[in-house]
Amino acid sequence: MQIAIIGAGTVGRALASSLTRAGHSVTLSAKHPEHAAAAAAETGARAARNNAEAIAAADLVVLAVPVTALDDLAGEIRSQLDGKVVVDVANRPTPSPDANATSIAEELQAKLPQARVVKAFNTAFASRQAAPTVGGIPSDGFVAADDADAKQTILDLVESIGFRPVDAGSLAAARTLEGMAWLNIQRNMAGGSWQDAWVIVGPDTVESTSDRRN
Repeated sequence: MQIAIIGAGTVGRALASSLTRAGHSVTLSAKHPEHAAAAAAETGARAARNNAEAIAAADLVVLAVPVTALDDLAGEIRSQLDGKVVVDVANRPTPSPDANATSIAEELQAKLPQARVVKAFNTAFASRQAAPTVGGIPSDGFVAADDADAKQTILDLVESIGFRPVDAGSLAAARTLEGMAWLNIQRNMAGGSWQDAWVIVGPDTVESTSDRRN
């Protein structure tokens, strides 16, 4: 699959590493082209000179930038994302105190009405995005979207790099996923290893998890 990752920071590099290792063709772009070039050299991806070049041949686009950068980025590349699957991986620095707040993913979908926005990867730290398996057990890769085909594309993608794919429901479920991410962040801010991952365990998951370890 042809994948564009916009953002060459910790998350962009981690995902580029996993995706190229899984055999996907990854192109990186960044605000500073030299950062994209360095990340590409590190991960085996290709560096683009700008976002437009990275997006042009991509089947899907991962926005690996801070939430504070999404408004400007959406305005810059909106028309180029029409019809494409767009993956939002962002989390807010702190939870919103507004009980009626929507998710970042829903807000992004409103800014990109012709794109097919999917929430994924946000519940995993970069350490797990780069290496989803912990002690032989795959971390859960939660995926939320309103577009069924886009959701399945990303469920297949997260599985291809080593996550156990979990259908989290509609894009509104991104509100829950962003809350899960914040809980994990808060725990690790208190002296954690920044290696933790979410794994749902139950009667319907034990057998499939065991199969993956054998």
